[in-house]
Amino acid sequence: MGIGSESGSGSGSDDSSSSGGWSVARGLVVKTVVLIGGALLLKRLTKSTTRWDHARHVTRSLSGEKFSKDQAARDPDHYFNIRMSSCPAAEMVDGSKVLYFEQAFWRSPQKPFRQRFYMVKPCPKELKCDVEVSSYAIRDAEEYKNFCDRSKDQRPLPEEVIGDIAEHLTTVHLKRCERGKRCLYEGSTPPASFPNLWNGASYCSSELAILKNNEIHSWDRGYNDEGNQVWGPKEGPYEFKPAPASSTNDMFSSLNFPIQQSIEKRIEGSFVLQE
Repeated sequence: MGIGSESGSGSGSDDSSSSGGWSVARGLVVKTVVLIGGALLLKRLTKSTTRWDHARHVTRSLSGEKFSKDQAARDPDHYFNIRMSSCPAAEMVDGSKVLYFEQAFWRSPQKPFRQRFYMVKPCPKELKCDVEVSSYAIRDAEEYKNFCDRSKDQRPLPEEVIGDIAEHLTTVHLKRCERGKRCLYEGSTPPASFPNLWNGASYCSSELAILKNNEIHSWDRGYNDEGNQVWGPKEGPYEFKPAPASSTNDMFSSLNFPIQQSIEKRIEGSFVLQE
């Protein structure tokens, strides 16, 4: 009996130790899982945005159909309802995205007055910027009219696009906007760095801002040797906002009377960058 009692007492102690050991082990496992999960979550949340992430964001923001309708309604004396259309056209070997870009008066989208290729890529590491947006002339622009409105099998092939990239026109260096500002990215060309001979100009400048909801602000101007502006809007940038398809029919408004058509003819030279 005495032996039995001692034996029973020893077994209880062993069970208690074993149970305590398993509790500690389970606790350690749970803590380890929590710590690992927390570390992974923190790493994911604090993962830095790469230079290519910025380039992709700008590419997406530039793409699509946008109009300056709202701005034209606010200030019809200085701005017109311009349609801006852009879409991916090719990709370079280094990963740079090539976009086809055109602008036309909203009433005649089939007749763009400005056509370009945009090349979007990260800024070189030695420059203090995030994204580089360069514009190029198109070797045979007529073949690219309404490129983005066509089905893919009706567009020039990517290799043809690359072969049709012609003269380099401008390069805008974009930086992330400071907190509190409306924009996401903004930038401009270096001062007096790109030659331009349109309408008595000797050089041109471009400013570009990417806002939320894919809104684009674009301001192109030409200057003569004395530094006087000879073409481009003077009051500020054009503001292009994405327009839902349903709003296209609403374009017929009081700011689009026939009198504006004659004005549009006159401003084609002053608004459009025609290198």
